[in-house]
Amino acid sequence: MKKPALQQKPPYPIESVDKALRLLQLLRDGGGIRLTAAAQELQIAPSTAHRLMAMLIYRGFALQDDSRRYVAGPALGMQAIGAPWLHDLRRRAQEPMEVLSSQLDETVNLVVRVGVNIRFLNTVEASRTLRIGDRSGTVIPAFGASSGKALLALEPEERLDMLYRGHASRLAGTELSDLEFEHFSRELANVRRLGYALSREETESGVGAIGVAVLNPQNKPVAGISIATPIGRLASMLEPRHLGLLFHCRDEIASLVATPHTDPI
Repeated sequence: MKKPALQQKPPYPIESVDKALRLLQLLRDGGGIRLTAAAQELQIAPSTAHRLMAMLIYRGFALQDDSRRYVAGPALGMQAIGAPWLHDLRRRAQEPMEVLSSQLDETVNLVVRVGVNIRFLNTVEASRTLRIGDRSGTVIPAFGASSGKALLALEPEERLDMLYRGHASRLAGTELSDLEFEHFSRELANVRRLGYALSREETESGVGAIGVAVLNPQNKPVAGISIATPIGRLASMLEPRHLGLLFHCRDEIASLVATPHTDPI
C-alpha cells in the first residue's frame, strides 16, 4: 500500500486561517478548551483567540457551555450532504428571496434539514442598519428554528419520535423528555394548522423568525424559507399582507424547483 504523502506548509500561508483551522482541530480532538489555553496553544493573545472563536461560534463550529469552556458545535460533526441538486435549488431560489427581502426589508434565509439540524444554504440580507446578518453555511438545531419547525411539522410522528426519543438521540444529547416532547408535538400541530412556524429568541438572543416549508410536487418538504428580524419587529411579520408575501415566495420557489432532482433529504 502506498503511503500517503505528508502535506507541506504552503509557501504563502494565511496565518489567521491556519489559526482558525488549528482551533477546529483542538475542539475536535480535545472535547473542549478554555480561551486562555487556546491562546497559549496557538501562541496568540487571548483577545485574538476570542475573535477567532467568535467566528467559529457564528458559523456553528463551536459552542460555549455553562462552564465557559468552548466545545465543538454542530457544524463540526456535520457530514457533507452530497446532493448536487442543492446548488440548483440555491440558484433558483435567489431571485424570489431577493424580491421578498426587498419587499419587507428583512433578512431572508434558505435552509435544508439534515436530521435534527438545519443548514443555511443562502441568505439575502436586509438593507436597513438594524438587521440580522448572513447565516450562509451555518448549522443550528432544527428544534428552535422557525424553518426547522416548519420542516419537522411535516414529518410523521414515528419519525419525530426516532429523532428526539430514540437511542441515537440519547447518544447525541438531543433527546427530549416526555414533557418536552409532548409540548413540542403540540407546537408542531399548531404549525401544521397555521402553515408557518415562529421562533422567539430560541436560537439567538434578540432574534425572531417566521418560517415555512417548501414542498415538491409529491408534497414532500425539500427546503425551508425564513424571515429573520430583530424580535421587536417579529409581530409585524404576522400581518396578513406580510404573510401573503412569504407564502408567495414559498410557492414561487416550489414552482421553480419542481424537478426530479429535488428529492427531500
